[in-house]
Amino acid sequence: MTATAPHPRLTKAPTDPHPARGPRLPVRILPLAPAVVLLLLFLAGPIAYCVYIAFTDLQLTGQARESFVGLDNFTRALGDEEFRNAVWLTLVFTVLSSLIGQNTLGLALAALMQRASKPVRTLTGGIVVTAWVLPEVVAGFLLYAFFRREGTLNAILDWLHLPAQNWLFTLPILAVSFANVWRGTAFSMLVYSAALNEIPKEITEAAEVDGAGGWRRMWHITLPMIRRSIGTNLMLNTLQTLSVFGLIWVMTRGGPGGRSQTLPLFMYEQAFQNSLIGYGTAVALLLLVVGSLFSLVYLRLLRTEV
Repeated sequence: MTATAPHPRLTKAPTDPHPARGPRLPVRILPLAPAVVLLLLFLAGPIAYCVYIAFTDLQLTGQARESFVGLDNFTRALGDEEFRNAVWLTLVFTVLSSLIGQNTLGLALAALMQRASKPVRTLTGGIVVTAWVLPEVVAGFLLYAFFRREGTLNAILDWLHLPAQNWLFTLPILAVSFANVWRGTAFSMLVYSAALNEIPKEITEAAEVDGAGGWRRMWHITLPMIRRSIGTNLMLNTLQTLSVFGLIWVMTRGGPGGRSQTLPLFMYEQAFQNSLIGYGTAVALLLLVVGSLFSLVYLRLLRTEV
């Protein structure tokens, strides 16, 4: 008896337990191609060109072609007394106006507005946010009119029979720091208002029943529970403060005698007033390093558990 071969229609082709997935990858990447091209053209490309310019002696005038100078621009900056003064004033401006001013005042306003009535919250929030949405140049002119010798602050001090002075000449870095606090506190207030609203009321009510006062509740309950919001707000505020240019330029132009000249103003002076594009770009990269160091510290704090 001979065995009959199975009918071809009844035979089943062997299945591959691991089907080929090669064609799926290009299909997934293809829609991202335009975004990648745009990022390379308008983000990565200019950044790479700026890094290249920082290592050259490119000038706006008096030069036919730039030449590669290596680390000369960076060593020149580190040895420049004006650059070191700008670094110091940048740190002072950032600590006073961002770490202490905007952060502390924003948290205080957010905490007080939680207990205030609705009309008070609406009025306070409207005033603070209005200062935030003003263009930087407009805010600079307003604060210049407030601090100048014949300005509003001295008029108030004269009315109170207190000594007046030219604040933009005697204390320029404090004046521009106050201006940045006045303009930027709204962002911290909004961040902390959202964070405080996320704290369960049962926790604070239980602490209040146990006899914890307002400061103890703030220190032992509120601050630990909004720690991540504090770190995020500090990082964003610091990066924004490091790049402030128009506000200081309108109020003092970095003067008098460089006593309010932060790194953005020093970079502008070297690149566009002294026509040293390569040196100014190197200063900009050093400013980027300063911002990166602040970011690393904040990211480290955010990863640390309480």
